[in-house]
Amino acid sequence: MPKRRPGPPPTTGVADLHYSGFKGRVAYRIIGDATGLRAQSPPLRGQFTADPADAAAAFHAGEARLLLEDGRDYRIVVLAYSAGDDTAYFEIRL
Repeated sequence: MPKRRPGPPPTTGVADLHYSGFKGRVAYRIIGDATGLRAQSPPLRGQFTADPADAAAAFHAGEARLLLEDGRDYRIVVLAYSAGDDTAYFEIRL
């Protein structure tokens, strides 16, 4: 049986989330190394945690910007959210 290689460590932290009518701080987790993301790279996926109403509104808005503490700014597409939950799932688009 082949051994599974561990993937890159997740990128985590606190960031500013911006979408139509909202600007606030969220905790995020990006699966993989966001520093190496290039235009031809496959999209990275991640999640953010916020107040359940803000997570739901971000999902309904569809697109948002995630500004990380180190200054990197990503356009994200919010892909999924469960009603009443504080977590929304996204994909980074360049």
